[in-house]
Amino acid sequence: MHCRYLCAKQYIINAMKIYPLLLSLLCSSAMCAETLHLSTPSTSLVLDATPGNRLSLLHYGGRVTDADIKNLDGGIDAYPAYGIYPEHEAALSITHADGGMVTDLSVDSVTKSQGDDGAEITTITLRDSAYPVTVKVNYRTYPGEEIIESWAEITNGEKGEITLNRFMSAFLPVRMGDVWLSSLYGSWANEARIEQRPLTHGVTMIKNKDGVRNSHTSHAEVMLSLDGCPSENNGRVIGAALEYTGNYKLMIDTGDSNHHRFFAGINEENSAYRLKKGETFVTPPLALTYSAEGLSGASRNFHRWGRNHRLHAGDTPRKILLNSWEGVYFNIDEKGMDSMMADIASMGGELFVMDDGWFGTKYHRDSDNAALGDWTVDTGKLPHGIDGLLDAADRHGIKFGIWIEPEMTNTVSELYEKHPEYVIKAPHRNPTTGRGGTQLVLDMANPKVQDIVFEFVDTLMTRYPRIDYIKWDANAPIMEHGSQYLPADRQSHLYIDWHKGLTATLDRIRRAHPDVTIQACASGGGRANWGMLPWFDEFWTSDNNDALQRIYMQWGTSYFFPAIAMASHISAAPNHQTFRRIPVKFRADVAMSGRMGLELQPRDMTEEERTICRNAVNDYKQVRHIVQLGDLYRLLSPYDGKGSASLMYITPEKDDAVFFWWKTETFMNQQLPRIPMAGLDPDATYTVTELNRIDNTPLPCEGKSYTGRYLMDQGLELPLTHNVDYHKNTDYSSRVLRLTVSK
Repeated sequence: MHCRYLCAKQYIINAMKIYPLLLSLLCSSAMCAETLHLSTPSTSLVLDATPGNRLSLLHYGGRVTDADIKNLDGGIDAYPAYGIYPEHEAALSITHADGGMVTDLSVDSVTKSQGDDGAEITTITLRDSAYPVTVKVNYRTYPGEEIIESWAEITNGEKGEITLNRFMSAFLPVRMGDVWLSSLYGSWANEARIEQRPLTHGVTMIKNKDGVRNSHTSHAEVMLSLDGCPSENNGRVIGAALEYTGNYKLMIDTGDSNHHRFFAGINEENSAYRLKKGETFVTPPLALTYSAEGLSGASRNFHRWGRNHRLHAGDTPRKILLNSWEGVYFNIDEKGMDSMMADIASMGGELFVMDDGWFGTKYHRDSDNAALGDWTVDTGKLPHGIDGLLDAADRHGIKFGIWIEPEMTNTVSELYEKHPEYVIKAPHRNPTTGRGGTQLVLDMANPKVQDIVFEFVDTLMTRYPRIDYIKWDANAPIMEHGSQYLPADRQSHLYIDWHKGLTATLDRIRRAHPDVTIQACASGGGRANWGMLPWFDEFWTSDNNDALQRIYMQWGTSYFFPAIAMASHISAAPNHQTFRRIPVKFRADVAMSGRMGLELQPRDMTEEERTICRNAVNDYKQVRHIVQLGDLYRLLSPYDGKGSASLMYITPEKDDAVFFWWKTETFMNQQLPRIPMAGLDPDATYTVTELNRIDNTPLPCEGKSYTGRYLMDQGLELPLTHNVDYHKNTDYSSRVLRLTVSK
């Protein structure tokens, strides 16, 4: 029976002086309250979902007992709406059909259901007291995972349209103290840089308004260290990751209360969303995790959950590939592609990817200013077409992949000539162009455009089923606000409906072609997010292949994303972005810490460099399962300025590990720290083997055995330089060690 009904009945009976004591007991807080305990193996989220009251969050953090829960108090509104006490920030803001702007939500009911992968979904239905508006706040937990997801569904039951002015996915209060925020920032070719700072009073905001890519300049993921300055393997940490492909806003409002108020969701700026009667708006999920094992502990939680439940084919080790881009750029030709296939096959690689420049009939793709959307083979470059390349790959014993950019077109293209109405363009204005002075963004909100994109990819894969890999690029933002498809009163829906159209198209593609590997590239790392990865197997971490800078970028990326999703390639020297000259050994050792690949012209390498790459490829094959599927422990951050950086991957059984060490700066007589390891079985004995060795003599630890306890307490002494012939000395040094439990 509904609590408000009981309380009303009590009032009537009290007025009649009949059994007042008995009825007051029936309606006591113990009888009316509904406490929800949502748990993972190590964490608890506790809610007060008493019908008739606001939904209150009582606890999020380490696992609590039933006895603890009985004593919890001081709950905070778990999904605050705008209107009552409007000076506070809100998760939801609605303009009702009659112009009213107050929304006051209380609990109506609680239901539970089973989702995919055995996940349990708890849904708390909230209703407004004055308007027929319903908000369902959802929480999802997975068996064995340390992640709790939260999202909202807002339904309009009013006679007229309502306008959603803000529609956050979730809200989380975090008790004030010595709380530090770790977030990622950057720019093109400098993505995923780490920034760490204490939370102080005021508003901290992280947002994106690119429209197409959302992780170049910032990321929709943060970590909150609750015990002061962040530590990799110690201290309490809350991690949060918004699973969204488009514009987002993360906001931490710290005022005069005892809590930092954290909001995460779609960026509502210029995106007010109107709902007709009966329509529902669903926000993207926010994934939350808690760890008492520092930043790396929170990362491991995200990695395991992501591989098991979000990343496409997250349990399948990725192939070692050669991409043609930095080797030949647009200079595609059949003979050159065959030569590069032979080269990667000779080095033990498994896949060749032909990048941009292979298509166009009326307009040829010889640079970045033409032919996007005209997905026909340029037979002048490839006289035997895609089939000829697939046959060549078969002869070399490798797989074949191809580059596409299906969400874009150029003003110089047959597609644009036939359908100028398909691009993003504001009324009464000439279209704003991007890359090459001609690039335009197709309007993915338009179902006809969705069909074009699907039919292109579907035709490509149906005609050439031997294609094993697609590099899917996106090299422009939404450059002006205007949809030629959406009506005038729905123009503010552009940013959101564009991504609805994109994900609907990706759904169709994945249903038709579940086995092809697809990389999310967006001018490099513009699409590294958990919203995009259910349809993609990996992302291109950055257009910058410089190995030294990659250590920093991949360190930040690893906060939230596993190595299996992080494409990392051996590039040329000098590097094409920074012009730094880095020896191939160092380049290979950095690439081995992610999804290893190559991006250069092999025929420009010396035979010694080819040998080092061949050895690195063969060694990586032996430890690929550890790097791509193992547990990450970051040990010494390059951001600490200690002259080196180190991390390691360990199998879940803790019987095999790979340790990486890179020297990040060089000075005479420098003193670098000895690095204790982490995550090993203290009672096991591990035998050390160096991988990709170039030294004339083995390391002192080579072939020796150490207990996990010793390695985690003391680490190993590593020389600061390589023992090589004098003329081969450089200012770079790196080591990759395999640690195998002795039988």
